[in-house]
Amino acid sequence: MGEWTWEYEGYDPATERLRETLHTLGNGYFATRGAAPECRGGLVHCPGTYVAGCYDRLVSSVAGRQVENEDLVNLPNWLLLRFRPVSPDGSPGPWFTADTCEVTDHRQVLDLRRGTLTRTLRYRAADGRVLRVEQCRLVHMGDPHIGALRTVFVAEGWDGRIEVESGLDGNVANANVHRYRALGRRHLAGVHAGTAEPDTVWLRCRTRTSETGIGMAQRTDATGPPVSASLTAAGHLAVHRFELAVSDGQPATVVKTVALHTSRDRAISEPLAAAVERVARAPDFATLLRTHAVAWEQLWRRAELEVPGEAGRVLRLHLFHVLQTLSPHTADLDVGVPARGLHGEAYRGHVFWDELFVLPYLDLHFPEVSRALLNYRHRRLPQARWAARQEGRTGAMYPWQSGSDGREESQRLHLNPSSGRWLPDHSRLQRHVGSAIAYNVWQYCQATGDTRYLYTKGADMLLEIARFWASSAVLDPASGRYRIRGVVGPDEYHDAYPDTGRPGTDGRPGMVTRPGIDDNAYTNVTAAWVLTRALELARSLPVRRRQELVERGGLDIGELPLWEEISRRLTVPLHGDVISQFDGYGELAELDWDRYRERYGDIRRLDRILEAEGDVVNRYQVSKQADVLMLGYLFAPAELASLFERLGYRLTDELWRRTADYYLRRTSHGSTLSEVVHGWVLARARRADAWRYCREALESDVADLQGGTTPEGIHLGAMAGTLDLVQRGLTGLETREDALWLDPVELPELSEFGFTLRYRGHWGIGVRVRGDQLTVGVPDSEESAVRIVLPDRSLTVSPGETTSVRLPGRRNG
Repeated sequence: MGEWTWEYEGYDPATERLRETLHTLGNGYFATRGAAPECRGGLVHCPGTYVAGCYDRLVSSVAGRQVENEDLVNLPNWLLLRFRPVSPDGSPGPWFTADTCEVTDHRQVLDLRRGTLTRTLRYRAADGRVLRVEQCRLVHMGDPHIGALRTVFVAEGWDGRIEVESGLDGNVANANVHRYRALGRRHLAGVHAGTAEPDTVWLRCRTRTSETGIGMAQRTDATGPPVSASLTAAGHLAVHRFELAVSDGQPATVVKTVALHTSRDRAISEPLAAAVERVARAPDFATLLRTHAVAWEQLWRRAELEVPGEAGRVLRLHLFHVLQTLSPHTADLDVGVPARGLHGEAYRGHVFWDELFVLPYLDLHFPEVSRALLNYRHRRLPQARWAARQEGRTGAMYPWQSGSDGREESQRLHLNPSSGRWLPDHSRLQRHVGSAIAYNVWQYCQATGDTRYLYTKGADMLLEIARFWASSAVLDPASGRYRIRGVVGPDEYHDAYPDTGRPGTDGRPGMVTRPGIDDNAYTNVTAAWVLTRALELARSLPVRRRQELVERGGLDIGELPLWEEISRRLTVPLHGDVISQFDGYGELAELDWDRYRERYGDIRRLDRILEAEGDVVNRYQVSKQADVLMLGYLFAPAELASLFERLGYRLTDELWRRTADYYLRRTSHGSTLSEVVHGWVLARARRADAWRYCREALESDVADLQGGTTPEGIHLGAMAGTLDLVQRGLTGLETREDALWLDPVELPELSEFGFTLRYRGHWGIGVRVRGDQLTVGVPDSEESAVRIVLPDRSLTVSPGETTSVRLPGRRNG
């Protein structure tokens, strides 16, 4: 493979869905999985096209209950292009597919630099005729509503005719995730197909419940006049069908260009009319390819990343998929950060806390995209306020899973595929998602200097989240400290104390009388941070803006003393000289890890394994992913120590080391985010075992380490997290006090790397680490100089200057 390609050789049905995910093409508005155009959806292939923010809600019957779920909708399949030989007497043969023909020389190449997917193969029919096929597709990064597929046919050793069927297929369902098969999957209604002479076919439909209108139009062009051609529309299918004459060794080319619009789009009158008009005006494939490549060239320039070797190649793939999901086009959309990208249907396309791993990277490259993603949360602030009131709280309680309108989309039941049982789901108690939103608001404003946003929409969110935490904290008279009860931490395994369980109808432990655990350390410390930042913001607001907030109830000066008190007296549980994940964690039973590894091999999802055995994970000191250690991911050591000191605790290096060691032995890494966090924390602590976790974070999707999850969509947070591991984790980069703070750590396996970033008015500040040398270059401009703060010195770099400094204690590269 090349440095800028991701390739697969041979045809392997068992890995097709994984390849389809990793070969997805998108532009921030919509994305299409890398499925073979001639194949329909089934057990091997899963074509899928998803528009950002296009959700629909269906009710299903599950385990005797009516369950409502909102899903990102799989839209009509625009890739459909199949072909077959025509005999001399005019009768068609079977369609060329892997089921009917021998497939040889199959190769797929994703070109990361140009954003194209090329597929080459040979089909050998039953009568011995060989047809060589080369396809190149794109989802246009310049025009977000356009996709195109060029197919070149070459007959080898024969002359004759082939029939080609280029179409739009509306007979699709959300079928990408096997464990959702019991749920409603048919989201499209009112599918109507039509034609427009001489070369256009179209589909119009809508989503069933949300009634989002969808218009899709296709224009197909062929080199040379076809022997025959026809446009047909029936039911869910609109097809341009024609016969082409092919000669031995001579290429015959077919190009299909597709336009896609929905009723959510701006500046259109109606989706179908907009799609038909756009596809008619679209240029030829060569022009589309050229302008598409230019758009990608500009993106790569703004997100320049240089890491040598295999790690660099994987990081470029990760960056490619981040940019396909959250591109500059995202800045014009009302969308959040989908945890699985626009690459599949896992998690139903919902928005979780993954923006915590994504926005810090985007802040320093595409801040307008970060701002748009924060605006998604701001528009749903009224819903978050209402949710808090329903829980008897004040402020804003953001949902763990969000979709179209900001209501809580977390399921009430989830399926354990290991046991086949549907179980209660309490993941909605992960209230820490609010702290993640507040953190992102603060980090965005620190990186960009956008005080206007901080004082307006940012203040709206941050103050209301602080108000929620203040109303959630309850004073414990015995300890004199505040406690936050009944939550679930990032670990996700522990959703209740074992002594609150009662047998279910089958006599097994499961249902709980009071779900949630108390004083999750991560939740409490981040709540204290939010309250501290809110107090700082309240005091720094311009007088008139503060008055506006007070007048409309967004700020009550009388609340601030309580916020101050809680921010200094929240409980941080400890046991055995380590920070407890939550109150009582140290009293749980120890798990026989060796026995479970020997018996099951892969024990990432211990919760499912234990439940299938008739046990519950709540009984044990085990963690699905980083929980306490997430604090070391969010906060630099000095800031974290300051937070603990404010709370009345002393966080020493030794306490943090013991805590890290304690949880490393008790974490199953059932989330791809876990390796990112552990790699980050251990690298910052200069631990020799950091690379193991960094490597697994890099491999999590490309090697599908979670065992079948990547075919259902990428893990966007983990991909962005690996990028930020280089950008901020290894450099110690912080943006505060109007300066770039750098404190690089040595990771021998990544001893050389470089990137550019956008900071304040500077586009393309270069940062490079090579051995014991740190180099910072500021491009020429009319902006002011950049202040750089290192552990042992500070310096100023003016526009047009490059400065190198030696890093003490590191080996010369």
